[in-house]
Amino acid sequence: MDLAQEAQNREAFRQAVVNTLERRLFYIPSFKIYRGVAGLYDYGPPGCAVKSNVLAFWRQHFVLEENMLEVDCPCVTPEVVLKASGHVDKFTDLMVKDEKTGTCYRADHLLKDFCKDKLERDPNLPAEKAAEFRHVLAVLDDLSSEELGAKIKDYGITAPDTKNPLSDPYPFNLMFQTSIGPSGVSPGYMRPETAQGIFVNFKDLYYYNGNKLPFAAAQIGQAFRNEISPRQGLLRVREFTLAEIEHFVDPKDKSHPKFPDVAKLEFLMFPREDQVAGRSARRIIIGEAVAQGIVNNETLGYFIGRVYLFLTHLGIDKDRLRFRQHLANEMAHYAADCWDAEIECSYGWIECVGIADRSAYDLCAHTDKSGVPLVAHEKFPEPREVEKLIITPGKKELGLAFKGNQKMVVEALEAMGEKEAMEMKATLESKGEAAFHVCTLDRVVTINKNMVSISKEMKKEHQRVFTPSVIEPSFGIGRIIYCLYEHSFNTRPSKDGDEQMSFFSFPPLVAPIKCTVFPLVQNQQYEEVARQIARSLTAYGISYKIDITGTSIGKRYARTDELGVPFAITVDSTSSVTIRERDSKQQIRVNVDEVASVIKEVTDGQSTWGDVLWKYPTHSS
Repeated sequence: MDLAQEAQNREAFRQAVVNTLERRLFYIPSFKIYRGVAGLYDYGPPGCAVKSNVLAFWRQHFVLEENMLEVDCPCVTPEVVLKASGHVDKFTDLMVKDEKTGTCYRADHLLKDFCKDKLERDPNLPAEKAAEFRHVLAVLDDLSSEELGAKIKDYGITAPDTKNPLSDPYPFNLMFQTSIGPSGVSPGYMRPETAQGIFVNFKDLYYYNGNKLPFAAAQIGQAFRNEISPRQGLLRVREFTLAEIEHFVDPKDKSHPKFPDVAKLEFLMFPREDQVAGRSARRIIIGEAVAQGIVNNETLGYFIGRVYLFLTHLGIDKDRLRFRQHLANEMAHYAADCWDAEIECSYGWIECVGIADRSAYDLCAHTDKSGVPLVAHEKFPEPREVEKLIITPGKKELGLAFKGNQKMVVEALEAMGEKEAMEMKATLESKGEAAFHVCTLDRVVTINKNMVSISKEMKKEHQRVFTPSVIEPSFGIGRIIYCLYEHSFNTRPSKDGDEQMSFFSFPPLVAPIKCTVFPLVQNQQYEEVARQIARSLTAYGISYKIDITGTSIGKRYARTDELGVPFAITVDSTSSVTIRERDSKQQIRVNVDEVASVIKEVTDGQSTWGDVLWKYPTHSS
């Protein structure tokens, strides 16, 4: 099949999925009666139920399993917090403008679309050009602003809607700005991630955890990003749900006691060397990836393995899931290593989970900005003799010399590292004075010998004080759910074979409704049995839908298959009923008083459909 045909098939498949999702109210564009707003969507009843089930399983799989501390922080965040974290200055995407109309586009998206379009639709493309376009797609996230601009010019890319020339790429901050309080003097932002709420609470969480490391904190909540030109439906939105984990660990020991539980897992991994060399993702055993240094440490490897298990249990196809390592330029300067769980759907490979070793960057940044030390302690069994740097500013002399700036000069002297301090000591001893740059004043001052005393002394230490490293798995819940919709979408011929019926093959774990209850015909006795079963399902905490309309049973099955309901209970007598499984259409006969417990057993995952199939007599319709 050629690339153009493949692209058409993907588009047709996506349209079928989206049509079903919107028609059955899984999701709809927000403010639809006012023609909607790009990048904002509402979840309807089945969509809410799927999301709720995914989050419940996330809590069970991570929060419960790892004994994490869950928090819930506000969406509105003061500017000072996001200034410290770097978001105010650096949370940007590169944007280009139509030079005549002013319409904005994401620069990398235009280049990506151009390369993909050429590869898929140009049959006369020379082999070397095709190789060049494939290379650009592989290193797209690694391109600088200048490189992006040069490629857009080289390829003659223009504004998609008007064909007008485009500006050079420039950064656009993605945060929604607001102000806290009526005066407008306290600026804030809608949070672009939930992580900062955890970092600023580290000190209290560490105390709550008995001052012990490692420990993890978790948060589920809304995040906001003012996307430049949102498209791709649920994949690129302006408000979305994140589920994030911050696992705090001693930077000297990133081993994990439960790593052996996942070490034998094998799945598709895409190390950066393979990406740059133009190779494909390959199956690697996670234990070997850590042993060979492909993955930086055991804790990072452990979470990669746990994320793989989480996604595949939800119903993500393991052959369309890979873990891609960030390229050098793509990775934050402070990160020790970073991997994205990417899921393949009709839009290509989509990043759905980021798993990063953020080192000690965040806690250090908030310590510096707030003045509150966000540190951990390791108590020594025996006191240790260590050489300590002692810096004693002469406050009287500094006060006479710098007056109102004395405090900032004192703080800068006390904050000197060992190398800088020893160099100053040598200069003061040889010359009597030294030039010293004070960051907070943004100028160089002269320090005399009598203004500061610098020495090294042997001291006994009873503990080591350090800033923990952070391993952060961050889950884009909406993206995971959309990929799950595509991976679960199927069609099959209707009973008479004249049309294709669509259905979602959700695992019972995430299905929006676990079962339906149908009286076979409109009959008072059958309807009473249906209500009795409904009451017992409610008592077991199982979601169900009861349908006592006179529509044919085949049509009722088709309607609920389209919602992804895994089991249908049909009341065709007063003593026993049939249970039909959605994917195989097989049916078993079960006594009325056992129905709820059988459904509970299979929807909770205690048993499979195969297990109950041999326990109960098969029913042929």
